[in-house]
Amino acid sequence: MEKAPDKTPAEDGLVDSGFYQKHKTIYARQTKGFFTTLRKVTVWLLLGLFYILPWIKWGGQQLVLFDLPARKFYLFGMVFWPQDFFYLALLLIISALTLFFVTALAGRIWCGYACPQTVWSEVFVWIEQWVEGDRPQQIKLENAAWDRSKISKKVIKHALWLFFSLLTGFSFVGFFVPMETLWTEFSGGTLGGWALFWVLFYGFATYGNAGFLREQICLYMCPYARFQSAMFDKDTLIISYDEARGEPRGVRKRGADKSAGEGDCVDCTLCVQACPTGIDIRDGLQYQCIGCAACIDACDTVMDKIGSPRGLVRYTTEHELNGGKTHILRVRTLIYAGLLTLITVALLYSMVNRIPLDMDVIRDRNVLFRDTGDGGIENIYILKVINMDQQAHKYKITVSGIEGMTLSGVDNVNVPSGKVAEVTVNVRANPDKMTSKSEKVMFHIEAEENPTLTDSQEGRFLGPGK
Repeated sequence: MEKAPDKTPAEDGLVDSGFYQKHKTIYARQTKGFFTTLRKVTVWLLLGLFYILPWIKWGGQQLVLFDLPARKFYLFGMVFWPQDFFYLALLLIISALTLFFVTALAGRIWCGYACPQTVWSEVFVWIEQWVEGDRPQQIKLENAAWDRSKISKKVIKHALWLFFSLLTGFSFVGFFVPMETLWTEFSGGTLGGWALFWVLFYGFATYGNAGFLREQICLYMCPYARFQSAMFDKDTLIISYDEARGEPRGVRKRGADKSAGEGDCVDCTLCVQACPTGIDIRDGLQYQCIGCAACIDACDTVMDKIGSPRGLVRYTTEHELNGGKTHILRVRTLIYAGLLTLITVALLYSMVNRIPLDMDVIRDRNVLFRDTGDGGIENIYILKVINMDQQAHKYKITVSGIEGMTLSGVDNVNVPSGKVAEVTVNVRANPDKMTSKSEKVMFHIEAEENPTLTDSQEGRFLGPGK
Protein backbone atom coordinates (compact mmCIF):
# COMPACT_ATOMS: atom_id res chain seq x y z
CA MET A 1 0.00 0.00 0.00
CA GLU A 2 1.30 3.42 -0.90
CA LYS A 3 2.08 5.62 2.09
CA ALA A 4 0.16 8.87 2.33
CA PRO A 5 2.35 11.95 2.07
CA ASP A 6 3.27 13.62 5.36
CA LYS A 7 1.45 16.80 6.21
CA THR A 8 3.30 20.06 6.14
CA PRO A 9 3.86 21.90 9.44
CA ALA A 10 1.23 24.42 8.36
CA GLU A 11 -1.35 21.66 7.71
CA ASP A 12 -0.62 20.14 11.09
CA GLY A 13 -1.39 23.48 12.69
CA LEU A 14 2.08 23.70 14.22
CA VAL A 15 2.93 27.01 12.59
CA ASP A 16 1.09 29.97 11.18
CA SER A 17 0.05 29.04 7.66
CA GLY A 18 0.46 32.71 6.69
CA PHE A 19 4.21 32.14 6.41
CA TYR A 20 3.55 29.70 3.56
CA GLN A 21 1.11 31.88 1.66
CA LYS A 22 2.13 33.72 -1.46
CA HIS A 23 2.48 37.43 -0.90
CA LYS A 24 -0.55 39.41 -2.02
CA THR A 25 -0.21 43.02 -3.06
CA ILE A 26 -2.09 45.36 -0.74
CA TYR A 27 -4.03 48.16 -2.35
CA ALA A 28 -4.91 50.52 0.48
CA ARG A 29 -8.09 52.54 0.05
CA GLN A 30 -7.85 56.31 0.32
CA THR A 31 -9.35 57.76 3.49
CA LYS A 32 -10.40 61.18 4.70
CA GLY A 33 -10.51 62.39 8.25
CA PHE A 34 -8.60 63.88 11.13
CA PHE A 35 -5.90 61.21 11.38
CA THR A 36 -5.36 61.10 7.62
CA THR A 37 -4.82 64.87 7.64
CA LEU A 38 -2.51 64.60 10.64
CA ARG A 39 -0.49 61.90 8.90
CA LYS A 40 -0.17 64.00 5.74
CA VAL A 41 0.98 67.05 7.71
CA THR A 42 3.57 64.92 9.52
CA VAL A 43 4.82 63.43 6.26
CA TRP A 44 5.19 66.84 4.61
CA LEU A 45 6.93 68.27 7.68
CA LEU A 46 9.46 65.42 7.94
CA LEU A 47 10.13 65.31 4.21
CA GLY A 48 10.53 69.08 4.17
CA LEU A 49 13.19 68.87 6.87
CA PHE A 50 14.98 66.05 5.05
CA TYR A 51 15.13 67.79 1.67
CA ILE A 52 15.63 71.39 2.83
CA LEU A 53 18.13 71.06 5.71
CA PRO A 54 21.17 70.26 3.49
CA TRP A 55 20.61 73.50 1.57
CA ILE A 56 20.48 75.80 4.63
CA LYS A 57 23.65 77.56 5.77
CA TRP A 58 24.50 79.00 9.18
CA GLY A 59 27.45 81.35 9.51
CA GLY A 60 28.78 80.34 6.11
CA GLN A 61 28.64 76.63 6.95
CA GLN A 62 26.03 74.03 6.07
CA LEU A 63 23.48 73.78 8.88
CA VAL A 64 23.71 69.98 9.14
CA LEU A 65 26.76 68.23 7.72
CA PHE A 66 28.53 65.03 8.73
CA ASP A 67 31.95 65.57 7.18
CA LEU A 68 33.41 62.08 7.61
CA PRO A 69 36.73 62.64 5.75
CA ALA A 70 37.48 65.66 7.94
CA ARG A 71 35.99 63.93 11.00
CA LYS A 72 33.88 66.99 11.79
CA PHE A 73 30.13 67.18 12.32
CA TYR A 74 28.29 70.47 11.90
CA LEU A 75 24.97 70.73 13.72
CA PHE A 76 23.08 74.03 13.93
CA GLY A 77 26.17 76.20 14.22
CA MET A 78 28.15 73.86 16.45
CA VAL A 79 31.10 71.71 15.39
CA PHE A 80 31.61 68.29 16.91
CA TRP A 81 34.73 66.13 16.65
CA PRO A 82 35.40 62.45 17.33
CA GLN A 83 36.35 63.51 20.86
CA ASP A 84 32.68 64.44 21.32
CA PHE A 85 31.50 60.91 20.56
CA PHE A 86 29.83 60.60 23.96
CA TYR A 87 27.25 63.17 22.79
CA LEU A 88 26.18 60.69 20.13
CA ALA A 89 25.92 57.97 22.74
CA LEU A 90 23.68 60.20 24.87
CA LEU A 91 21.53 61.05 21.85
CA LEU A 92 21.05 57.35 21.07
CA ILE A 93 20.08 56.66 24.68
CA ILE A 94 17.61 59.57 24.60
CA SER A 95 16.14 58.29 21.32
CA ALA A 96 15.69 54.80 22.75
CA LEU A 97 14.09 56.06 25.97
CA THR A 98 11.80 58.37 23.97
CA LEU A 99 10.67 55.43 21.87
CA PHE A 100 10.01 53.32 24.97
CA PHE A 101 8.17 56.18 26.69
CA VAL A 102 5.97 56.99 23.69
CA THR A 103 5.24 53.31 23.07
CA ALA A 104 4.19 52.77 26.69
CA LEU A 105 1.84 55.74 26.39
CA ALA A 106 0.47 55.50 22.86
CA GLY A 107 1.62 52.27 21.22
CA ARG A 108 3.13 52.39 17.75
CA ILE A 109 2.37 55.98 16.77
CA TRP A 110 6.05 56.31 15.76
CA CYS A 111 5.49 53.60 13.16
CA GLY A 112 2.24 55.11 11.92
CA TYR A 113 3.37 58.71 11.58
CA ALA A 114 7.14 59.26 11.72
CA CYS A 115 9.01 56.07 10.75
CA PRO A 116 11.00 56.64 7.52
CA GLN A 117 9.55 53.46 6.04
CA THR A 118 6.03 54.79 6.63
CA VAL A 119 6.83 58.32 5.47
CA TRP A 120 8.36 57.32 2.15
CA SER A 121 5.81 54.57 1.56
CA GLU A 122 3.05 57.17 1.98
CA VAL A 123 4.56 59.30 -0.79
CA PHE A 124 4.89 56.29 -3.09
CA VAL A 125 1.26 55.35 -2.41
CA TRP A 126 0.17 58.92 -3.18
CA ILE A 127 2.01 58.79 -6.51
CA GLU A 128 0.50 55.39 -7.27
CA GLN A 129 -3.02 56.57 -6.48
CA TRP A 130 -2.53 59.76 -8.49
CA VAL A 131 -1.50 57.78 -11.58
CA GLU A 132 -3.59 54.61 -11.27
CA GLY A 133 -6.56 55.73 -9.16
CA ASP A 134 -7.94 54.48 -5.86
CA ARG A 135 -8.11 50.85 -4.73
CA PRO A 136 -10.83 49.60 -7.13
CA GLN A 137 -9.13 51.21 -10.15
CA GLN A 138 -5.75 49.76 -9.13
CA ILE A 139 -7.14 46.24 -8.79
CA LYS A 140 -8.94 46.57 -12.12
CA LEU A 141 -5.77 47.84 -13.79
CA GLU A 142 -3.70 45.00 -12.32
CA ASN A 143 -6.08 42.39 -13.71
CA ALA A 144 -6.39 44.08 -17.11
CA ALA A 145 -4.49 43.03 -20.22
CA TRP A 146 -1.23 44.75 -21.04
CA ASP A 147 -2.55 47.37 -23.44
CA ARG A 148 -1.26 50.85 -24.19
CA SER A 149 -3.16 52.44 -21.28
CA LYS A 150 -1.82 50.01 -18.70
CA ILE A 151 1.74 50.21 -19.97
CA SER A 152 1.72 54.02 -20.02
CA LYS A 153 0.38 54.23 -16.46
CA LYS A 154 2.95 51.74 -15.18
CA VAL A 155 5.78 53.58 -16.95
CA ILE A 156 4.68 56.96 -15.59
CA LYS A 157 4.32 55.57 -12.06
CA HIS A 158 7.75 53.93 -12.01
CA ALA A 159 9.37 56.97 -13.65
CA LEU A 160 8.00 59.18 -10.87
CA TRP A 161 9.06 56.62 -8.27
CA LEU A 162 12.60 56.54 -9.67
CA PHE A 163 12.83 60.33 -9.85
CA PHE A 164 11.69 60.69 -6.25
CA SER A 165 14.04 57.89 -5.15
CA LEU A 166 17.08 59.47 -6.80
CA LEU A 167 16.14 62.85 -5.32
CA THR A 168 16.05 61.12 -1.95
CA GLY A 169 19.46 59.54 -2.55
CA PHE A 170 20.92 62.88 -3.65
CA SER A 171 19.57 64.64 -0.55
CA PHE A 172 20.86 61.86 1.69
CA VAL A 173 24.40 62.21 0.35
CA GLY A 174 24.05 65.98 0.86
CA PHE A 175 24.22 65.37 4.61
CA PHE A 176 27.72 63.88 4.20
CA VAL A 177 29.12 65.87 1.28
CA PRO A 178 28.67 69.67 1.26
CA MET A 179 25.53 70.23 -0.79
CA GLU A 180 27.06 73.14 -2.68
CA THR A 181 29.97 70.95 -3.77
CA LEU A 182 27.68 68.02 -4.53
CA TRP A 183 25.38 70.09 -6.71
CA THR A 184 28.28 71.76 -8.56
CA GLU A 185 29.87 68.39 -9.35
CA PHE A 186 26.53 66.87 -10.31
CA SER A 187 25.48 69.69 -12.62
CA GLY A 188 28.96 69.76 -14.15
CA GLY A 189 29.09 66.01 -14.71
CA THR A 190 32.11 65.56 -12.44
CA LEU A 191 30.44 63.77 -9.54
CA GLY A 192 32.90 61.44 -7.83
CA GLY A 193 32.54 57.68 -7.88
CA TRP A 194 31.74 57.20 -4.20
CA ALA A 195 29.22 60.04 -4.11
CA LEU A 196 27.50 58.65 -7.21
CA PHE A 197 27.50 55.15 -5.72
CA TRP A 198 25.76 56.27 -2.54
CA VAL A 199 23.22 58.39 -4.43
CA LEU A 200 22.28 55.36 -6.52
CA PHE A 201 22.47 52.91 -3.61
CA TYR A 202 20.23 54.92 -1.30
CA GLY A 203 17.96 55.88 -4.20
CA PHE A 204 17.33 52.29 -5.27
CA ALA A 205 16.99 51.21 -1.64
CA THR A 206 14.19 53.78 -1.31
CA TYR A 207 12.68 52.56 -4.60
CA GLY A 208 12.67 48.97 -3.42
CA ASN A 209 11.59 49.51 0.19
CA ALA A 210 8.87 52.11 -0.37
CA GLY A 211 7.76 50.97 -3.80
CA PHE A 212 7.67 47.19 -3.51
CA LEU A 213 8.38 45.88 0.00
CA ARG A 214 6.32 48.42 1.97
CA GLU A 215 4.39 46.52 4.65
CA GLN A 216 6.77 43.55 4.38
CA ILE A 217 9.46 45.67 6.04
CA CYS A 218 7.08 46.25 8.96
CA LEU A 219 5.89 42.64 9.13
CA TYR A 220 9.07 40.65 8.63
CA MET A 221 12.17 42.85 8.82
CA CYS A 222 11.52 45.45 11.55
CA PRO A 223 12.40 44.07 15.01
CA TYR A 224 10.26 46.71 16.73
CA ALA A 225 7.08 44.90 15.67
CA ARG A 226 8.27 41.81 17.53
CA PHE A 227 9.22 43.27 20.89
CA GLN A 228 6.66 46.09 21.11
CA SER A 229 4.31 43.90 23.17
CA ALA A 230 6.87 43.93 25.98
CA MET A 231 6.24 47.69 26.36
CA PHE A 232 2.44 47.48 26.21
CA ASP A 233 0.14 47.18 29.20
CA LYS A 234 -3.59 47.62 29.79
CA ASP A 235 -3.19 51.40 29.95
CA THR A 236 -1.35 51.76 26.62
CA LEU A 237 -3.28 53.73 24.01
CA ILE A 238 -3.87 51.44 21.03
CA ILE A 239 -6.26 51.23 18.08
CA SER A 240 -9.10 48.90 19.05
CA TYR A 241 -12.45 47.73 17.78
CA ASP A 242 -15.26 48.09 20.32
CA GLU A 243 -16.60 44.56 20.10
CA ALA A 244 -19.31 45.11 22.71
CA ARG A 245 -20.77 47.89 20.58
CA GLY A 246 -20.11 46.47 17.13
CA GLU A 247 -21.23 42.85 17.49
CA PRO A 248 -23.19 41.13 16.14
CA ARG A 249 -22.41 42.57 12.74
CA GLY A 250 -25.23 43.17 10.31
CA VAL A 251 -25.41 44.38 6.74
CA ARG A 252 -28.01 47.10 6.27
CA LYS A 253 -28.75 49.82 3.77
CA ARG A 254 -28.16 53.50 4.35
CA GLY A 255 -30.92 55.04 6.43
CA ALA A 256 -32.28 51.67 7.52
CA ASP A 257 -32.99 51.24 11.22
CA LYS A 258 -30.82 48.90 13.21
CA SER A 259 -32.71 45.77 14.24
CA ALA A 260 -32.96 44.76 17.88
CA GLY A 261 -29.74 43.24 19.20
CA GLU A 262 -27.75 44.20 16.11
CA GLY A 263 -24.37 45.88 16.51
CA ASP A 264 -23.10 49.07 14.87
CA CYS A 265 -20.65 47.28 12.57
CA VAL A 266 -22.18 46.85 9.11
CA ASP A 267 -19.35 44.56 7.98
CA CYS A 268 -18.39 46.89 5.11
CA THR A 269 -14.70 45.87 5.48
CA LEU A 270 -13.58 49.43 4.71
CA CYS A 271 -11.35 49.31 7.79
CA VAL A 272 -9.57 46.31 6.24
CA GLN A 273 -9.34 47.92 2.81
CA ALA A 274 -7.81 51.08 4.28
CA CYS A 275 -5.16 49.23 6.32
CA PRO A 276 -1.66 49.54 4.77
CA THR A 277 -0.66 46.18 6.30
CA GLY A 278 -3.88 44.41 5.30
CA ILE A 279 -5.09 43.32 8.75
CA ASP A 280 -8.61 43.27 10.16
CA ILE A 281 -8.59 45.36 13.33
CA ARG A 282 -11.82 43.65 14.37
CA ASP A 283 -9.79 40.53 15.12
CA GLY A 284 -8.11 42.36 18.00
CA LEU A 285 -4.65 43.87 18.52
CA GLN A 286 -2.04 42.38 16.16
CA TYR A 287 1.67 43.00 15.89
CA GLN A 288 1.17 43.98 12.23
CA CYS A 289 -0.81 47.09 13.25
CA ILE A 290 1.39 50.18 12.85
CA GLY A 291 -1.06 52.55 14.55
CA CYS A 292 -1.64 54.78 11.51
CA ALA A 293 -5.38 55.15 12.29
CA ALA A 294 -6.48 54.78 8.65
CA CYS A 295 -9.07 52.29 9.85
CA ILE A 296 -10.45 54.85 12.32
CA ASP A 297 -11.07 57.43 9.60
CA ALA A 298 -12.63 54.78 7.34
CA CYS A 299 -14.95 53.55 10.09
CA ASP A 300 -15.90 57.06 11.25
CA THR A 301 -16.94 57.88 7.68
CA VAL A 302 -19.26 54.88 7.64
CA MET A 303 -20.67 55.70 11.08
CA ASP A 304 -21.50 59.22 9.86
CA LYS A 305 -23.35 57.80 6.86
CA ILE A 306 -25.50 55.35 8.85
CA GLY A 307 -26.14 57.81 11.66
CA SER A 308 -24.24 55.98 14.41
CA PRO A 309 -21.77 57.61 16.83
CA ARG A 310 -18.11 57.68 15.84
CA GLY A 311 -15.54 55.63 17.73
CA LEU A 312 -16.49 52.06 16.86
CA VAL A 313 -12.80 51.80 15.97
CA ARG A 314 -10.76 54.27 17.99
CA TYR A 315 -7.65 54.97 20.02
CA THR A 316 -8.37 53.56 23.45
CA THR A 317 -6.94 51.33 26.17
CA GLU A 318 -7.81 47.85 27.31
CA HIS A 319 -8.92 49.21 30.67
CA GLU A 320 -11.27 51.68 29.01
CA LEU A 321 -12.73 49.03 26.71
CA ASN A 322 -13.51 46.91 29.77
CA GLY A 323 -15.25 49.79 31.50
CA GLY A 324 -12.30 50.86 33.64
CA LYS A 325 -10.24 54.01 33.88
CA THR A 326 -6.99 54.69 32.05
CA HIS A 327 -3.95 55.45 34.22
CA ILE A 328 -1.41 57.60 32.39
CA LEU A 329 0.86 57.96 35.43
CA ARG A 330 2.17 54.49 36.24
CA VAL A 331 5.49 52.99 37.25
CA ARG A 332 6.97 52.39 33.82
CA THR A 333 5.97 55.77 32.38
CA LEU A 334 7.35 57.56 35.44
CA ILE A 335 10.64 55.66 35.17
CA TYR A 336 10.94 56.41 31.45
CA ALA A 337 10.04 60.08 31.98
CA GLY A 338 12.48 60.45 34.88
CA LEU A 339 15.40 58.89 33.01
CA LEU A 340 14.59 60.80 29.85
CA THR A 341 14.47 64.12 31.70
CA LEU A 342 17.67 63.44 33.62
CA ILE A 343 19.73 62.44 30.58
CA THR A 344 18.32 65.24 28.40
CA VAL A 345 19.15 67.87 31.03
CA ALA A 346 22.65 66.40 31.41
CA LEU A 347 23.17 66.51 27.65
CA LEU A 348 21.96 70.10 27.32
CA TYR A 349 24.07 71.22 30.29
CA SER A 350 27.13 69.52 28.84
CA MET A 351 26.62 71.07 25.41
CA VAL A 352 26.01 74.57 26.81
CA ASN A 353 29.19 74.35 28.91
CA ARG A 354 31.19 72.55 26.24
CA ILE A 355 34.67 73.99 25.67
CA PRO A 356 35.63 73.75 21.98
CA LEU A 357 39.26 73.00 22.76
CA ASP A 358 41.21 69.82 23.31
CA MET A 359 44.86 69.03 23.89
CA ASP A 360 46.75 65.74 23.81
CA VAL A 361 50.10 65.38 25.61
CA ILE A 362 52.54 62.87 24.14
CA ARG A 363 55.88 62.40 25.85
CA ASP A 364 58.95 61.78 23.66
CA ARG A 365 59.81 58.16 24.38
CA ASN A 366 63.15 58.15 22.55
CA VAL A 367 64.97 59.42 25.66
CA LEU A 368 63.92 59.31 29.33
CA PHE A 369 65.47 62.67 30.16
CA ARG A 370 68.61 64.62 29.38
CA ASP A 371 71.01 66.75 31.39
CA THR A 372 70.92 70.44 30.56
CA GLY A 373 74.48 71.00 31.78
CA ASP A 374 73.51 73.50 34.44
CA GLY A 375 72.28 71.05 37.05
CA GLY A 376 68.81 70.67 35.58
CA ILE A 377 67.12 67.96 33.54
CA GLU A 378 64.82 68.22 30.57
CA ASN A 379 61.91 66.20 29.13
CA ILE A 380 60.50 66.67 25.63
CA TYR A 381 56.75 66.57 24.85
CA ILE A 382 54.63 66.80 21.72
CA LEU A 383 51.39 68.72 22.22
CA LYS A 384 48.49 68.34 19.80
CA VAL A 385 46.10 71.28 20.12
CA ILE A 386 42.65 70.95 18.52
CA ASN A 387 40.73 74.18 17.95
CA MET A 388 37.07 73.09 17.70
CA ASP A 389 35.80 76.68 17.73
CA GLN A 390 34.44 78.58 14.73
CA GLN A 391 37.28 81.12 14.81
CA ALA A 392 41.07 81.07 15.06
CA HIS A 393 42.75 81.47 18.46
CA LYS A 394 46.19 82.11 19.88
CA TYR A 395 46.80 79.84 22.86
CA LYS A 396 49.30 80.27 25.67
CA ILE A 397 50.86 77.10 27.11
CA THR A 398 52.12 76.73 30.68
CA VAL A 399 53.19 73.81 32.87
CA SER A 400 53.10 73.17 36.61
CA GLY A 401 53.68 70.35 39.08
CA ILE A 402 57.32 70.65 40.19
CA GLU A 403 58.63 73.70 41.99
CA GLY A 404 60.58 75.99 39.70
CA MET A 405 59.94 74.01 36.51
CA THR A 406 59.94 75.98 33.27
CA LEU A 407 58.77 75.50 29.70
CA SER A 408 60.98 76.44 26.77
CA GLY A 409 60.86 76.16 23.03
CA VAL A 410 57.27 77.20 22.31
CA ASP A 411 54.99 78.81 24.87
CA ASN A 412 52.15 79.86 22.51
CA VAL A 413 50.58 78.57 19.32
CA ASN A 414 48.18 79.92 16.69
CA VAL A 415 45.53 77.44 15.60
CA PRO A 416 43.01 78.22 12.82
CA SER A 417 39.38 77.28 13.23
CA GLY A 418 38.75 73.56 12.94
CA LYS A 419 42.45 72.70 12.71
CA VAL A 420 44.97 70.67 14.69
CA ALA A 421 48.36 72.17 15.58
CA GLU A 422 51.29 70.06 16.73
CA VAL A 423 54.08 71.70 18.77
CA THR A 424 57.16 70.38 20.53
CA VAL A 425 57.99 71.80 23.96
CA ASN A 426 60.89 71.31 26.37
CA VAL A 427 60.18 71.18 30.09
CA ARG A 428 63.02 71.76 32.54
CA ALA A 429 63.15 71.08 36.27
CA ASN A 430 65.61 70.82 39.12
CA PRO A 431 66.00 67.11 40.01
CA ASP A 432 66.55 68.11 43.66
CA LYS A 433 62.90 69.23 43.74
CA MET A 434 61.66 65.80 42.65
CA THR A 435 60.52 63.22 45.20
CA SER A 436 60.56 60.23 42.80
CA LYS A 437 61.76 59.16 39.38
CA SER A 438 58.36 60.01 37.88
CA GLU A 439 56.39 63.10 38.79
CA LYS A 440 52.94 64.18 37.64
CA VAL A 441 52.86 67.51 35.82
CA MET A 442 49.95 69.45 34.37
CA PHE A 443 49.99 71.22 31.02
CA HIS A 444 47.62 74.19 30.78
CA ILE A 445 46.45 75.90 27.60
CA GLU A 446 44.38 79.05 27.40
CA ALA A 447 43.17 81.32 24.58
CA GLU A 448 44.74 84.74 25.08
CA GLU A 449 41.65 86.68 23.96
CA ASN A 450 39.15 84.38 25.68
CA PRO A 451 40.15 82.98 29.10
CA THR A 452 37.10 80.68 29.15
CA LEU A 453 38.69 78.59 26.40
CA THR A 454 41.04 76.53 28.51
CA ASP A 455 42.09 72.91 28.95
CA SER A 456 44.46 70.98 31.20
CA GLN A 457 46.05 67.61 30.58
CA GLU A 458 48.29 65.44 32.72
CA GLY A 459 51.79 64.29 31.81
CA ARG A 460 54.68 62.44 33.46
CA PHE A 461 58.09 64.05 34.05
CA LEU A 462 60.99 61.59 34.43
CA GLY A 463 64.21 62.17 36.31
CA PRO A 464 67.12 60.32 37.95
CA GLY A 465 65.33 60.01 41.29
CA LYS A 466 66.92 59.90 44.74
